[in-house]
Parts: sequence; C-alpha cells; structure tokens
Amino acid sequence: MSELMVELEWERSEPELSPGTYSNAHILRFTDDLMLEGDAAPDWGGDAMNANPEQSLGAALSSCHMMTFLALAAKAGWPVASYRDHAIAHLGKNPKGQTTVTRIDLHPVVRFDKGFTVAASELEVMQDRAHRYCFIANALADEVEVNIL
Repeated sequence: MSELMVELEWERSEPELSPGTYSNAHILRFTDDLMLEGDAAPDWGGDAMNANPEQSLGAALSSCHMMTFLALAAKAGWPVASYRDHAIAHLGKNPKGQTTVTRIDLHPVVRFDKGFTVAASELEVMQDRAHRYCFIANALADEVEVNIL
C-alpha cells in the first residue's frame, strides 16, 4: 500500500511552555512547494487565519468524497461539469465525555454538462456509493452525513 507523508514543524517562541501562554501555530509541509499554516481552532485560542485540525478533517473528507464521486461518475459516463461542497465539522462530546468531531456534514452540489440530467434518486445512490468507497470516510468512526443540495 501507499505511504503518504506530511511533515509538521512547531517551535516555541515564548520563554517557557506554560498552560495558556504558548502558540499552537505550526507548519504542515506536504511537499517542498506546498505548505499550510496550522493552528488550534479559534475557540481554543488559535488564529482564524490558519487551518485547524477539525477543518482539515472536514476538508480531507470533502475532497476524498468528491474524488470518489468523480471516479464513479466517470465510469458511469456522467458528464460532471462542476462539483462544489460545503463541509461542516461538528464538535461535541462522545459517549466517554471526550471532545471530538461528532459529525461531519457534506453538502455537495453537482452540475452536469448542458442537456444531461439524472434523477434525484440516481444522484443519491451515486453519492451514497461515493461515501461508502471514500478512504477517509472509511477511516472515521463517527457519523458522516451527506446532504445533497
């Protein structure tokens, strides 16, 4: 199987590491040319200008779901012209009382080439298949909801 690597870099800029006094800002390096600035979620003291792990998880699921959907649509001969999604990661408590991403909602909007249509029921079946085959969805233990718009 494949191994996909991400390097994380963090350095303390404060005099000491004490609760509530240090920055969680860090760099995520995917390739030599692709970096992302990461941080804690704003509710946990992070900078809203940086990506946080909860958003990144939602983004990974949304991206994986789209790529799986496109692969299935291509095999079915569906001429997808555009695909958009609005993913929402919900934070809450799990049954053990731990804070976790309790659910991720996807809201995909698929547009086809002019003159091509599919029934809503067919689109729903294809979105369900995409969810079942998505690597990231299969890695998640909690709820994922696909809301077709």
